[in-house]
Parts: sequence; structure tokens; C-alpha cells
Amino acid sequence: MEHNNIRAVGLDFLTRKPYLPPSWANHLTQIPSHVFSLAHVPTPIHKWNLPNLPNNTEVWLKREDLSGMQLSGNKARKLEFLMADAVAQGADCIITIGGVQSSHCRATAVAARYLNLDCYLILRTSEVLVDQDPGLTGNLLVGRLVGAHVELISVEEYAKIGSVALTNHLKEKLLSEGRRPYVIPAGGSNSLGTWGYIEAIREIEQQIQTTKQKFDDIVVACGSGGTIAGLALGSSLSSLKAKVHSFFPRRDPNYFYDFIQGLFDGLEAGVTVRDIVNIQNEKDLGYSVDTFEQLKFIKDIAAATGVVLDPVFSGKAGYGLWKDMTENPKKWEGRKILFIHTGGLLGLYDYVEQMASLVGNWRRMDIHEYVNVP
Repeated sequence: MEHNNIRAVGLDFLTRKPYLPPSWANHLTQIPSHVFSLAHVPTPIHKWNLPNLPNNTEVWLKREDLSGMQLSGNKARKLEFLMADAVAQGADCIITIGGVQSSHCRATAVAARYLNLDCYLILRTSEVLVDQDPGLTGNLLVGRLVGAHVELISVEEYAKIGSVALTNHLKEKLLSEGRRPYVIPAGGSNSLGTWGYIEAIREIEQQIQTTKQKFDDIVVACGSGGTIAGLALGSSLSSLKAKVHSFFPRRDPNYFYDFIQGLFDGLEAGVTVRDIVNIQNEKDLGYSVDTFEQLKFIKDIAAATGVVLDPVFSGKAGYGLWKDMTENPKKWEGRKILFIHTGGLLGLYDYVEQMASLVGNWRRMDIHEYVNVP
């Protein structure tokens, strides 16, 4: 029987322990030696009662939004391996990079503070805001509360210089000051971070073992590529064999096919990404920009099912799946789909103005007939 790696939740939180990979992943390279328990796992799987599904289609949710670590979603699993490596290398501080409302950056700041490490966040913002205090909305509030050092750059600077050069520049500066920095790439997406979602596939296997549940497809948002890479590789190697789909990627699908193939090759997986991953592009406004239809979908699904999606990743992936099922119902008829809710709920606070027109349901309570005025 497969080694049971599901934890006794709460008993080993924030501990570092040796890592044993699933038997079906033993042939991969760069197998982590240790893992930190940062996430509350296993995260639940339950049926998602979406309205107007194609005939005999079932959608289930993997609730990665409940992974803990201050609502860190899918970021927690990658950081379990990345932080273990940082500690093994003797780091005293962490550097990472992303958008000003990056869930990954906020999650990294929380994980670093849990482990008594300083954290430096390089955050990109607009040219008009780069010289101003970035504020305390959403992810910024939590990241700054736990003491992250915020370094702002403009979107234009980010595009010109690139994330690798920017993190290396800060790394050299900190080294010159006698610090021991460890760099985590954008989204925690490298070959080591990929193990977070290879491990998640083992968890899913164990969860559905007793119910004999079978999934034909896995749907997930594609932000930096690491989550979809781990899910796809794990699914193809394990007993799941579900094809992995993504909608509304942050960049051109060809970029992600090449990037994920690089992660596979870094693990010497011997797998071709296009055989196991389907990244479906849509006309989209880009990272952290949403159409009215996408925001309305988030509101409608929350009201219909009680599940709140985020506007940057899971909301776009959910909208893309729903739109494809609506336009191509035959393609999805009779299929069992596992949707990975990657979290990111704190990002909703940055969309209050855009969402205001969609949310009503309030009035002044009429109590006059019950109030006795002396």
C-alpha cells in the first residue's frame, strides 16, 4: 500500500521532517529531502452544485482556499518545500517578487515570519503609484502586518529588467550587508515548488480511495505555472490520469507550455506537457483586471453555492470553465470534474468599488410599528 503521508492535523504544524515521495514519483530528480508543515491538509473535497451544468456532468471542489496560513491557498503547498530548502541552506531572510496584491508574496511573508525569517517583497505597481505608500488593502495589509519589507517597482521597470535580475540585485545588496538571503521565484514556481502539487495529487488519491470516486478532468487557474505543472505531472504518473485544464492564463498559452515543460525537464520527468495539459486562452484584460461578466459570475456563484472565488485566479478559471460548458455542453456531458479552488480571497478587498454595483440586498429595517416612543 502507498505510504500514507496525510498528517495528523495540528500535531506537526510548523515542524520540518524528512520527505518521502509517492512511489510513482520515485524516478523524478530533485526529490526534496525535507518538508515544512505549513498547510492544513488534507483540504476538503466536496460536490459543487453549480447551476445549469451539462447533462450528467458533476463538478467537485478541492478546497485549497482552506489550506490555512492566513488564507494562503495553493501558495502554502509550494512554500512547504521552498522554506525547508531555505532553512537547510542557512538563510536568514527570504526574497520574492510579484504584483502589489500578490497572494504568493503575502503567503511568503507569513511563512517567513512563522519560521523567524525576515522577508523582502519586490512588488510591482503602476508608474503613478510607485513613489507612494502602497496602503493596507487586502494582501498588503497581512504582508505588512507580519513585518515584510516592501520594495516597490513600476510595471515598466519590471518588464524592462525582469524578475530574475531584480531579485538577484536585491540578493547581492543583502549579501553585501552580511545577510543570508534565499530567493523564491514569482509564484514559488520552480522545479522544487512543483513538488507541492505532486504531493497534492497523492492526497487526492488517498481521499477518493474509499469512495472510488473518479475524476475525468482537473481544472485550475494558471498564474505562474507551478501549480498546474505539479497537478498535471502527478495526475499523469499516479492512478488519477485526469487531464488538467486551465482557462484565462496570465500570458499566452505557448509561454506556459514552454515554462511547464522546463519544470518537467528539470525533474527529468520524460513527459510532454501538451499531452497532459490544456491551457485555453480567452480574450481577457490581463492579470488582476476583470471584465464585468467575470465579476458578476463571482457574485452569482457565491449567492448560488456559498463558495467565494477570488477575482484574479480561481474566479477567472471558474468563469472560463462555466463559459466553455455553456457554449460547448457536449464536450463536458457526463464528465466528472475536480476544480481546484486556489484561494486568493484577500484580493477581493481590492475590488470593492468594482463589485459595489453587483451587491445589493440591504435596506433600513422598518421597526416603527414596534417601537413605543414615550
